[in-house]
Amino acid sequence: MAFALLLTEDAQQTFDALEGRHHRRVESCLAKLGQNPRHAGLNSHRYQQFDKLHGQPVWESYVENHNPSAWRVWWAYGPGQNEITVLMIGPHP
Repeated sequence: MAFALLLTEDAQQTFDALEGRHHRRVESCLAKLGQNPRHAGLNSHRYQQFDKLHGQPVWESYVENHNPSAWRVWWAYGPGQNEITVLMIGPHP
């Protein structure tokens, strides 16, 4: 089942500012996320530290791995059915 991706203003600004390798990798991650949030390459998992900030379950997916400050995408299901809201994009804290 495919999902429509909605980006928060913060996530959209970060994505728009990316260049080169990071832009390509984030774009690939978002494409996989829209097709299947459980895609093995995303290693999506619950990121409970952000649940309280957003008032709902928040998930983290890998843009890249095994490098310092590897980039991640934080997202939540909704608001509508078959929609995912991308909350933030950035290096792993």
